[in-house]
Amino acid sequence: MKQLILDFLPPAPRTFDDFVRGDNAELLFQLGEWANGEVRALYIWGEADAGKSHLLAASAARLPAGMPVYQVNAREEMLPQTLESHAALLVDNVESLDTEQQITLFDHYNTLREGTGRILASGTLPPMLLPLRDDLTTRLGWGLVYQLKSLSDDDKLGALQRRARHLGFELPRELAEYLLKHVDRSLPNLYAQLEALNQLALSKQKPVTLPLLRESLKANT
Repeated sequence: MKQLILDFLPPAPRTFDDFVRGDNAELLFQLGEWANGEVRALYIWGEADAGKSHLLAASAARLPAGMPVYQVNAREEMLPQTLESHAALLVDNVESLDTEQQITLFDHYNTLREGTGRILASGTLPPMLLPLRDDLTTRLGWGLVYQLKSLSDDDKLGALQRRARHLGFELPRELAEYLLKHVDRSLPNLYAQLEALNQLALSKQKPVTLPLLRESLKANT
């Protein structure tokens, strides 16, 4: 299997405006309220590659200047040992926390709740179904809890066409539908396939067509 070359892929947008909303308008509104301080605790759950990490990054970018911010991907990083009671803590993939880190997050939650801080966390399951300590899952369920709903096929088709325009070419609907039928349907992978297609079209100085798309997929799958 040939690895897709992603060096040319523009950084994934990390704003609410660039997020493909689908049926998640209320969640996006509440994330804005969290960033503004109107909501202090919010938990998002949904399947992998649904966009939870994107939303955490977009929320962090909306926080007031000068506010202490701790953003952690629990799959790869450790939680801070201490934090200010007025800080913002964002924790992605909470189901990956080991026992010690679960205790740390529980303590941080209490610190932020007793102060003026706020917490935003995400995971693949609702709080009470997470494989974590009961006291921590209870804390995560105290605030607002939202499921990040998966995108419909029409949402993904629209996202692909917008991304193609961002890259500098038009993607006919039938080509977008072909992509959805023949590759992993997660948006990060679909975007990567578009970038590979764009690079092939540029290297051959050819327009984007179905034969070119098939050639690109054959080379990158």
